[in-house]
Amino acid sequence: MQLPENATTRGPPALVSIVLPVHNAEQWLEECLTSVLQQDFDGTTELSVFNDASKDKSRTIIENWKVKLEDSGISVVIGGHDSPSPRGVGYSKNQAVAQSTGSYLCFLDSDDVMMPQRVRLQYEAAVQHPTSIIGCQVRRDPPDSTERYTRWINQLTSDQLLTQVFTSHGPTVIMPTWFCSRAWFSHVGPFDEGGQGVPEDLLFFYEHLRKGGGVFRVDQHLLLYRYHLCAATHSVLEMTIWTHRVHFLEEQVLPHWKSFTIWNAGKQGRKLYRSLTAASRRKVVAFCDVDENKIRKGFYCHEDSQDLTGGQFEDNLKSLHLQEGQDFVHFS
Repeated sequence: MQLPENATTRGPPALVSIVLPVHNAEQWLEECLTSVLQQDFDGTTELSVFNDASKDKSRTIIENWKVKLEDSGISVVIGGHDSPSPRGVGYSKNQAVAQSTGSYLCFLDSDDVMMPQRVRLQYEAAVQHPTSIIGCQVRRDPPDSTERYTRWINQLTSDQLLTQVFTSHGPTVIMPTWFCSRAWFSHVGPFDEGGQGVPEDLLFFYEHLRKGGGVFRVDQHLLLYRYHLCAATHSVLEMTIWTHRVHFLEEQVLPHWKSFTIWNAGKQGRKLYRSLTAASRRKVVAFCDVDENKIRKGFYCHEDSQDLTGGQFEDNLKSLHLQEGQDFVHFS
């Protein structure tokens, strides 16, 4: 990668680079950058900021903080562009990584806040797990937003960090908590630069797993993770995530199974069946459910499909008996 446009001159290599993409983040940047300043890590630290066509005061805030951070021993490199439109989160992260020097990369979103021990504890974990993405537990702001999702983020077991990659709507360690070595990032990446609506973190996470990467979480709350309607994640359609999930399941799991059962004889089960390739559909031997009304039917009938060809789709489904207690795939 070439040094991004308008990047400030880089100093000596750092041990850890904090990677910070920014787009119209003036209302959060002061608190975010304060948390960078308050890190208790005693290794050399660098902040790499890429300003993605912000139209607010983000650039001014960053430049004002550069002096304060460098006076405290944290080097700062700033890149960015002033195009009429932003080029997206994936592009901004790639540019921030390219202009940085650290042997390890600590990803941070401009609307989030790190606890003082974050870099230190995740660095220690990354040294022990050199081919893993390191995450952490989070606190949500506002505290009562996405309560179920926050519990899921924080309570997955070490085994579930890998098994639930096939059933979750995103990575099992969320992107704003990622920490990894530069060498491993270069082996897996870069991020997809498709722009708005592209789940660049999920695509990177899948590629990471394809290449044998691990997943590890530091079980301490090291990040304040904000929820607000301006977050880039809201631009990603649910159907886009679903399509990538099914593709990854068919690529990584289903080729190893001669047959399988779909848990859920309702809408989600039908949706999953319709999303599979013809070869994968032929491996489905049953639908499993706990709903007595569905089980009592004795067979599963798809009534609502609009893509039937000569009744073949419905006939296939009618031949699949509802059963309890089989191995299954569960999509939710």
